[in-house]
Amino acid sequence: MNTQNTAAAAPQIRTVNTSRFGEVSVPEDDVFTLKWGLPGFGFLREFVVLALEDQKPYVWLQSLERPEIAMPLIDPWALFSDYDPQLPSVTAAVMEIERPDDFCLMCVCVVGPEAKELTVNLLAPVVFNLRLRIARQVMLEDSQYSIRTPIPRAEDVVKEANSA
Repeated sequence: MNTQNTAAAAPQIRTVNTSRFGEVSVPEDDVFTLKWGLPGFGFLREFVVLALEDQKPYVWLQSLERPEIAMPLIDPWALFSDYDPQLPSVTAAVMEIERPDDFCLMCVCVVGPEAKELTVNLLAPVVFNLRLRIARQVMLEDSQYSIRTPIPRAEDVVKEANSA
């Protein structure tokens, strides 16, 4: 008699009590490993990307090891349609990227005190391998992009459009 269990295994869930978002439960399959860490957070390796409906187009890179650490990220093309990063040639090999749909790029945002200054790091995007669930911040070579590019404010975009 064959008694193998043919039912699909239930996904493992990881729960973390974050300081910013409260208790968050995520499937283990949603966890990204940053084998090389992040500058300033080299000791952290496991993160999840949290997309909050009321904060689009921003998402949060939430540490699962240190619940008080979360960084805002954004798709750079949501801000700058002409963004054209040239990733170092070794990136595809190191990140084991086989096809264009294997990966995506996000950029770290910095929010100054009282959100008076908002910048984005276009010089060192975070590359996510969506297939292998690994990520790495990659410094662009020979690039004019900045680590502190001002993020256009909605009111600035409206003023610019009205003055044209």
